[in-house]
Order: sequence, then C-alpha cells, then structure tokens
Amino acid sequence: MAKKKTPFSFQIRVIHRYLGFFLAGIMFVYALSGILMVFRDTDFLKTEVVTKRTLAPNLTARDLAPIFKKGAKVIKKDGAILYLRNGDYNQETGVANIKRKQLPFILDKMEHLHKSSTKSPIYFLNVFFGVALLFFVFSAFWMYTPKMPVFKKGMYFAVGGFVLTIILLFV
Repeated sequence: MAKKKTPFSFQIRVIHRYLGFFLAGIMFVYALSGILMVFRDTDFLKTEVVTKRTLAPNLTARDLAPIFKKGAKVIKKDGAILYLRNGDYNQETGVANIKRKQLPFILDKMEHLHKSSTKSPIYFLNVFFGVALLFFVFSAFWMYTPKMPVFKKGMYFAVGGFVLTIILLFV
C-alpha cells in the first residue's frame, strides 16, 4: 500500500504550531521588554542607584563627561564641590557620587537581550528569533489552501494589518 503524501499546508501548520510552542518563552520576553522600552525615557519601574567612586582630584566638567555620561553638565559649584545633573564631584578629594536610574535586575536583562547587537555573544539567537518570526509571517499564508473560507477571511485581516502598518510608519 502506497504511503499517502501529507499536504504542504498541513506540514506548515505542524511546523508553525511546534515552533510557536518552542518560542513562547522568548516571545513573552520580547513582548514584555518591547513594552518596557516604550517607557525607556521615563523613570517607570526604575530605582535610583548611587555609586561612590574615587577619581583624580581637580578634574574639570569635560573630564567628568565620560564618567557621568549624559548628566555631566555642571549645575552649580559650591566651593570644591561640583553639582551635576546626576551626582556630585569633590574637586579636592576626587570623590564622586554618581546617580543613575535602573530597572530591576531581571527587567534590565530582558531589555539588554532585546537591544543586543553583533557585539553581544548571543546575537545569533536574536537573528534566529527574527528568522523564526519571519517564518511565522510567511507560514500563516500557507497554513490553509486559498479555497478555504478561513484563508479568504485571513486575507482581509492581512490587508488590514498591512494598511495599519503603513499608517504607523508614517505617523
């Protein structure tokens, strides 16, 4: 008896289903970190962390820029103490108090995973995840045959999503 050939659309559905289950955790992380990244210019869920460092004495505001980063602008000077946007620096002793806002540990790790680049040792996982998401996009169109009502209804949703995407790109 000849073995019955499984339709291509059924094979795509099976791959789509199990790849979806496999990537559910990372999709959760990317969704949550993506939402958090919308608020990255606010202090939402961030706590203030103060770091005390001993630097060389008599540094100027320009010398402090790489250490204090965006908050290196001097707001006022009181004797030997320079008050900056995110801390202070004593020019006589060299002691600097650097204030930064940071997310809780696990949320910070999630955000860094989301923002990783080729300098990250796990960037290939982000590439794999991106390719898997592209597979989800294209496989959705091969899960059902064009004759099926669910495919035709799906095309209306796809066109609506495409139009929404174009609108969001230009807003």
